[in-house]
Amino acid sequence: MPQRSAGLLIYRQTAGVLEFLLVHPGGPFWARKDEGAWSIPKGLIGDKEDELAAARREAEEELGLVIDGDFRPVGSYKQPGGKIVIAWSVEADIDASAIKSNMFIMEWPPKSGAMKEFPEVDKAGWFSLPEAGLKILKGQRAILDDFLERRRAG
Repeated sequence: MPQRSAGLLIYRQTAGVLEFLLVHPGGPFWARKDEGAWSIPKGLIGDKEDELAAARREAEEELGLVIDGDFRPVGSYKQPGGKIVIAWSVEADIDASAIKSNMFIMEWPPKSGAMKEFPEVDKAGWFSLPEAGLKILKGQRAILDDFLERRRAG
């Protein structure tokens, strides 16, 4: 069975423009990557955890704040590596510059024996639909499309 993650597509309306909150992964692998590297806040679903509860927990861990509101299912998305991402949308207006992510430890540089700590998310940002389409990971672009389709449908 493929790994399953859950996440939140957080959006807001600013002066009539729909914007999406995306997060940039921390750590050395992603340090110089931008276009096609951002994601919705998401993470693995625990063994006995409800999918929406996992999405909310992961957002809290990656952003450092509790996201509350009217959560609506967006869909389930198979990623290029086989993982399934289950997404919900929620409207919230947060200060992207004030996020505080949890940390992870990894060996860096590789094979050095030195363990270093990095933030799981090193930054967050609000992006218009065209910008978000460029920034978001290829496997998550359909989340934006499906959100817009559901929004149009009412």
